[in-house]
Amino acid sequence: MKTIRIGSGAGYSGDRIEPAVEVMEHGDVDYLIFECLAERTIALAQQRRSRHPEQGYNELLAYRMRHVLPLCARKRIKVITNMGAANPRAAVEVVKELATSLGLTSLKVAAVLGDDLFPQIARYHSFPILETGQPLKTVQSSLVSANAYLGAQGIVQALQAGTDVVITGRVADPALVLAPLLFEFGWDMSQYDLLGKGTLAGHLLECGAQVTGGYFADPGYKDVPDLAHLGFPIIEVTELGEVTVTKVVEAGGMVTSATVKEQLLYEIHDPSQYFTPDVTADFSQVTVTEVAPNQIQVSGARGHAPNGQYKTSVGYRDGFLVEAEISYGGTSAYRRARLAGQIITLRLADVHVPVKALRVEYIGVNSLYHDVLSQHIVQERQEPLEVRLRVAARTATRAEAERVGNEVEALYTNGPAGGGGVRVHISEELAIASILIPASDVQLELVYEEI
Repeated sequence: MKTIRIGSGAGYSGDRIEPAVEVMEHGDVDYLIFECLAERTIALAQQRRSRHPEQGYNELLAYRMRHVLPLCARKRIKVITNMGAANPRAAVEVVKELATSLGLTSLKVAAVLGDDLFPQIARYHSFPILETGQPLKTVQSSLVSANAYLGAQGIVQALQAGTDVVITGRVADPALVLAPLLFEFGWDMSQYDLLGKGTLAGHLLECGAQVTGGYFADPGYKDVPDLAHLGFPIIEVTELGEVTVTKVVEAGGMVTSATVKEQLLYEIHDPSQYFTPDVTADFSQVTVTEVAPNQIQVSGARGHAPNGQYKTSVGYRDGFLVEAEISYGGTSAYRRARLAGQIITLRLADVHVPVKALRVEYIGVNSLYHDVLSQHIVQERQEPLEVRLRVAARTATRAEAERVGNEVEALYTNGPAGGGGVRVHISEELAIASILIPASDVQLELVYEEI
């Protein structure tokens, strides 16, 4: 029975490169995927492209490709990635130039386009925002990006054309894995159970090391071996959709029923209706079985017809965020930090700085759990000997954000004793809204370059 092995090269935009190289060198894989887009990531990439039209792709693209292109050429491992972000066409040019500089030949690179809907965003101003129910036009003056989550079809077309490196913008994360399965096994787009199984494989692989013990370890409770040399996962899939999760023997970390289950539940709202552009996957009957050390078989996924809509992630400017911090240490540190926080709250009201939201918190005391639970925790132990006050505010303008930062800095000489280490950081805020658009609105386009 034909089997395909697909390795993870990244689980987020800034991930490590060494585990990806390890997978290519020792994992006997046919494909490597780099999953590098989060919802805000592509909006930020669109911002960069608006300032510099030749940019907008993942900033680590050239760094990663310098490591993997020689292995891609030598071992004929195909690479699929969404590192194109807001500018897949430019990303293809980068890869072409890099491959040429490395002396590589006989490589074909493709960009999958069609996800960028910002040029026609006015068509969707009346569409409801999923998170709020308000029409999109309520933020239309601040819009900066709109990218639909494409399915696997564009990647499949690129593979059918003999492409070695496929670069996309926004696609559904599991599509990076589902596409090579469709191509290799010849699955039909109406074989929904098989598409559900392929989507499960993609979902397990999309977050990289999360399924090999990353974001899992809890010393003494959930120990993970050699976490400093954590390896990335490999998915082995048969033409019947049977899925096994494993890793390179030499790599740190582990693949167990527990690590797989945690990733299986990640970002799943209704496990019986996991909507993707290609299929409505049903994970409600999935079973997880250890067949050997670091080999977990996952079965039972099913699928139904897709809902005919594409989720579209819309980025918009939402004012400014100022974060200002100051530390207090020694006896009564917490009491002095609390007094400083009270001063800031009163000062912002006195000088009439308009803030849309304000948070005053004490790192090490209540920054994670906020007031009620944190007060209980503090009462159960001695007062901390060092506390860092953090003031965060959202404002409409940069000038208002600067006023907040100035008030925190003024605590040096106008606040409680012993304050030090002031840090002020101001950033323009990008918010994300989601809408659903008809799938028929998306038109795929592929661009090829040969080396």
